[in-house]
Amino acid sequence: MRMKYRVAVAGCTGYAGGEAVRLLLGHPAVEIGALTAHGNAGARWGDLQAHCPPLADRLVQETTVDNLAGHDVVVLALPHGASAALAARLDPDVLVLDLGADFRLAQASDWEEFYDGPHSGVWPYGLPELPGQRAVLAQARRIAQPGCYPTATLLALAPALAEGLSDGRDVVVVAASGASGAGKSPQPRLLGAELMGSVSAYAVGGSHRHIPEIAQGLRWLGAPDPNLSFTPLLAPMSRGILATCSVPAPGLTAEEAQRVYRRFYADEPFVQVLPPGQWPTTAAVLGSNNVQLQVTVDRRAARLVAVAAIDNLTKGTAGGAVQCLNIALGLDETWGLSTIGVAP
Repeated sequence: MRMKYRVAVAGCTGYAGGEAVRLLLGHPAVEIGALTAHGNAGARWGDLQAHCPPLADRLVQETTVDNLAGHDVVVLALPHGASAALAARLDPDVLVLDLGADFRLAQASDWEEFYDGPHSGVWPYGLPELPGQRAVLAQARRIAQPGCYPTATLLALAPALAEGLSDGRDVVVVAASGASGAGKSPQPRLLGAELMGSVSAYAVGGSHRHIPEIAQGLRWLGAPDPNLSFTPLLAPMSRGILATCSVPAPGLTAEEAQRVYRRFYADEPFVQVLPPGQWPTTAAVLGSNNVQLQVTVDRRAARLVAVAAIDNLTKGTAGGAVQCLNIALGLDETWGLSTIGVAP
């Protein structure tokens, strides 16, 4: 193991890219290399991401293959559809972590239905908590990071499917996200005057782009033919996701479900199954790579209900990428990451 790995971040001026830089600045085995962007190339980093003062005077470079060359790791925090052409020209020995959707979906038909442009293929999926996935990531040099909603949903339901509590039919998910999940591009619905004091639904009726990714993850967890209803909500906060997920579970008790969940996640450094009666909150995971989980059973409806809270920019995007970086490079999985949130 070398002393320092040189890491470039493309798309560094967006929310996901900025979060990646913030976390990497605290990583003991990482040296920050090129910081690149498109529209903000030539700008001073500190004028765009003032929360990272150690790099304040660094100039943002143009996102080109030449500027990304010579690094051990390249993080791509680019718009959906923009990573594939760039990644194809990077050295195959370089570890590339894509925070976008380009390589998440195994089926071309899923991509073509929910995204524009041709399907680029599939890379190993960067959710280490899925059964058997760490062994895959340890050998990978190309990793597709999950979407933020799929991260919360799959971690909430993984024990139920993997341990046979559910067959993946009639899965209902309602998940609220902070506005940073929509990216940094200006949109009227994300203006403070529109967002504050209001919760709204969007992409209702099965149209959200993360639906095929969640369904794909449910199949990996053992659901032969998952049936999913997913409704996302936009909440008046900057960061965080609270996902409420339910599946049929006739005959199951809350105590049995909690035992299964605690056993399934007993050795996971970033998943915390809360004590009975305590429920996840987005505030408790703010700025951390921690996942808070709670599970119970609605006896009258005969449904298991699992609730997960994550920071969408940390565990849901950049923190998950750093976790995968550590696994792929043979480092301690927790380096550069924390389970400690920020309060109040």
